[in-house]
Amino acid sequence: MGFRFRALSLPLLQLLFLFSLGAAKAEDFYNISNVGSSKQGRGCNLFQGKWVFDPSLPLYESSNCPFIDPEFNCQKYGRPDRSYLKYTWKPDFCDLPRFNGLELLSRWRGKRIMFVGDSLSLNMWQSLTCMILASAPKAKISIVRRESLSTVIFEEYGVSLLLHRTPYLVDVVREKVGRVLKLDSIEGGNVWRGMDVLIFNSWHWWTHTGRSQAWDYVQVGSAVKKDMDRLEAFYQGLTTWARWVDMNVDPSKTRVIFQGISPTHYEGKDWNQPRRSCNGESVPLSGSLYPAGAPPAVEIVKRVLSRIRKPVFLLDITTLSQLRKDAHPSTYSGERGGTDCSHWCLPGLPDTWNQLLYAVFTM
Repeated sequence: MGFRFRALSLPLLQLLFLFSLGAAKAEDFYNISNVGSSKQGRGCNLFQGKWVFDPSLPLYESSNCPFIDPEFNCQKYGRPDRSYLKYTWKPDFCDLPRFNGLELLSRWRGKRIMFVGDSLSLNMWQSLTCMILASAPKAKISIVRRESLSTVIFEEYGVSLLLHRTPYLVDVVREKVGRVLKLDSIEGGNVWRGMDVLIFNSWHWWTHTGRSQAWDYVQVGSAVKKDMDRLEAFYQGLTTWARWVDMNVDPSKTRVIFQGISPTHYEGKDWNQPRRSCNGESVPLSGSLYPAGAPPAVEIVKRVLSRIRKPVFLLDITTLSQLRKDAHPSTYSGERGGTDCSHWCLPGLPDTWNQLLYAVFTM
């Protein structure tokens, strides 16, 4: 992901496209996602709440985790403050269970859990491996990394945590004309077969232009175009992914989760501080609402998920993450120069995403 990502403006065409999608009915979406089921309690919405200070955090130190890439390792690369490590998410009407990596390893014994998506999936995958290792510091682990697929195995439990880097979910194929983003092709999905848990994510790469764009042409059916409206492209690509889930997932064997849209904080006007970015921010926003509202991609995700026949749980991280303008690497990334208001420090916000994931499996 480019560190200087900016959300695309919404011209009239994009606004008309969003309007044509219509608002996803809450009852349609949440029935499919099993939010409010007896496992979580009818009065508990995990994703509505506020951030509160917790002096017992973080759950691990970056110096004790070998999985963290330099781009997320803010403490190692000079971030002077630690207050951003000390906030925990408090749902309005219930308490999140304290993360227990040993319990999770026991629940997942012999299973394969795969994160699928872009560098936000990488962010969450590395967070989870660090959190589990902190619970089992003497665990024997093996790490395998090759091309787009990485695996951490907790050998005593037979638990494999995998990451498949595929930012669009659908295929990008090299052809004579160049790199073609095929919105109705998902051959890469063969890698996802046989997993016990699949955690998908996609969005940020759909907005990239110029040198950071990973394709030269986009194809829909037999039509090949130089470009198209990016929200419409995302909708069509995500619809192809949804079709794959319906055709290939056996819910009795595989749990499917969508990670949700991770926000950026390049534009301070989004939280009523127009001259700011994430750089120098050290505390979350108070309250439970984000002034700018949800990114347009959220509506597309909810609409697509509402139409999937197979059960898919939305890990609805958007609003709670929007409140964490303080949690990005900003200038404390060891990967490259610039200001990163897209990814998240580790330890940090993705630990909360995984605590919510833990709650989904245990509450």
